Amino acid sequence: MDPTFTLIGALMLVFSIVLSPLSSRVGMPVLLVFLAVGMMMGEDGPGGIQFNNFELAFLIANLSLAVILLDGGMRTRVETFRVGLRPALVLATLGVALTAGGAAIVAWWVFDLHWMMALLIGAIISSTDAAAVFSLLQGRGLHLNERVSATLEIESGSNDPMAIFLTLMLVTLIGQHEQGSILSGLIMLVQQFGIGAAAGVLGGFLVVELANRMRLTPALYPLLVGAAGISVFSATNAVGGSGFLAIYLCGVVIGNRHVRMMPMILQVHDGMAWLAQLCLFLMLGLLVSPSDLIPLAGAGLVLALALILVIRPLTVLITLWPFGFNRRELGFISWVGLRGAVPIVLALFPIIADLPDAQLVFHAAFFIVLVSLIVQGTTMAPLARKLRLEVPAAEDPYRRLPLDAPAAGDHELMLFPLRGKGWDKPRALGQLRLPENSAVAGVFRDRKCLQPTKDLEVTAGDMLAMFATPSVLPDLGKALSGRQAPKHLAERAFFGDFVLNGDALLGDVEQVYGIEFDELPPELSLAECFAKRTKGHPVVGDTVILGPVTLVARATEADRVTKVGLKMDA
Repeated sequence: MDPTFTLIGALMLVFSIVLSPLSSRVGMPVLLVFLAVGMMMGEDGPGGIQFNNFELAFLIANLSLAVILLDGGMRTRVETFRVGLRPALVLATLGVALTAGGAAIVAWWVFDLHWMMALLIGAIISSTDAAAVFSLLQGRGLHLNERVSATLEIESGSNDPMAIFLTLMLVTLIGQHEQGSILSGLIMLVQQFGIGAAAGVLGGFLVVELANRMRLTPALYPLLVGAAGISVFSATNAVGGSGFLAIYLCGVVIGNRHVRMMPMILQVHDGMAWLAQLCLFLMLGLLVSPSDLIPLAGAGLVLALALILVIRPLTVLITLWPFGFNRRELGFISWVGLRGAVPIVLALFPIIADLPDAQLVFHAAFFIVLVSLIVQGTTMAPLARKLRLEVPAAEDPYRRLPLDAPAAGDHELMLFPLRGKGWDKPRALGQLRLPENSAVAGVFRDRKCLQPTKDLEVTAGDMLAMFATPSVLPDLGKALSGRQAPKHLAERAFFGDFVLNGDALLGDVEQVYGIEFDELPPELSLAECFAKRTKGHPVVGDTVILGPVTLVARATEADRVTKVGLKMDA
């Protein structure tokens, strides 16, 4: 192997990583930086690298997407399925088909293609890449309400099989002119979803059992999970199922079961997912020359804007209106139809099959991804704040270390830096309201470890080492948070001055606060008010306006509001 090749590849990775902080400063997706670096190093840029091995690109892209989906699945909480599963699945199936049909109409008009090739373009660009969305949102410190975040997370992991099915069916119809391929295509769709879902769930449980039964060096657990996940992905593809759906569901099962060394697994896989995204977008950038995009810029811009401004919003409205989303949530989900790596990877199918106009299809898909990353990616975070879809978030620990000892159970060692104005005034450890099943293990100050006592005062700049279980992490984060939240996300400003139980009756609230709720019966509980307004799936941050009073869901359990904030109109 030419050492120059490895040097250039390594320098491209270094250059991309060094430039990545630029994305958060200017508000653009970091993936756009990776794409730009790849294009600069391509044959039209100063790098002058000629890379046109589409088969190798396809292999690397599939493995990269598998790693990204495994990491995303492990970070998806199964609790979010109660509010996001049904709408996300409708959006990932019917929504993808509607998007493909709408995009095909526009592509047929602007590119003057045969209607089958127009349908192929529509299918290729029909799936969204919410992994790119959340890499941007989390980088900007946004915490969306659970209904929106759950829908987008599940959609991102489950919409690929439908897009792949449509693409493969159309490639077969165009390439072989088989009229009977529609029936075989429908059979393939059932196989993709059915085998993919079954293999993913079964594979996830097998990986959990394997990891918990093995006694390994801690550093090997992340590698075991990664290799097992790729095995599930490859085996599912080999038997005709959707490997993408399988590895996502495999990750969901792993992330929601007790697995030895899970915090370390997540930490390592976070780095692996970033490496996969880096390699994927750098490689895709190398495949495209900017000079190839210029001739179709006008038509591509029309299709991209139609997809962003018309097709995605109409699709979201048609598919999600029965599920109790409000207008702000529908508007944001409509805007978050961000295209990423998947459309570019799918655009490799017609090139490998040597279809007519395959290069045009590939360049059109690439151009639409670029426009989507620029237009939607740079405006997503401000839009989320403008639509008031944020909810207050607790402080996350700086580091989580599993104890991996039978006597310790699920307890972990968590490190919390004390920062913010809330810690400017020293407080004794005995005054802290820590949740049950947690204890202070030590206090670090000026590179020294202090013995924790009730009278020991801690202040900004100290680091608290805590023993706690993951279940109390939200309460522990709130207790140790000292940073002042933005004004609109401060606890009192967001939830109100009064906290009530969800079981409280409207009649009791009327008597205590001197309010009259004429439109609702007094025997109705506050939790039932939220259930009526949200069609049975309330989330933290939901509001119910009753005359001069605004009720805000402060805590939920399953599908019931347990704590309610009460805000009085000034």
